Amino acid sequence: MSKQAVFTMKLEPELRAAFTAEADAAHRPASQVLRDLMREFIQRQCEAREYDAFLRQKVEVGRASMRDGQGRSNEEVEAEFALRRTRATN
Repeated sequence: MSKQAVFTMKLEPELRAAFTAEADAAHRPASQVLRDLMREFIQRQCEAREYDAFLRQKVEVGRASMRDGQGRSNEEVEAEFALRRTRATN
């Protein structure tokens, strides 16, 4: 991957000094560490969006099930699991 863009940012001198020192201690160029951090951030954001979409779809399936009369109320579910707990402990 060619490096053709320059990214300029403002940060506190103390943060820059600490970051540079840690990158040096790890024997890695600070620019490479920043690129890795950016890639990790992008990956986490993509995973979060995918999970949110998955969760929204699951909620919609549940809502559609309730609209179609296929769901159960919270009270029914609580009663069923109370019965299961009782059976499991006896």
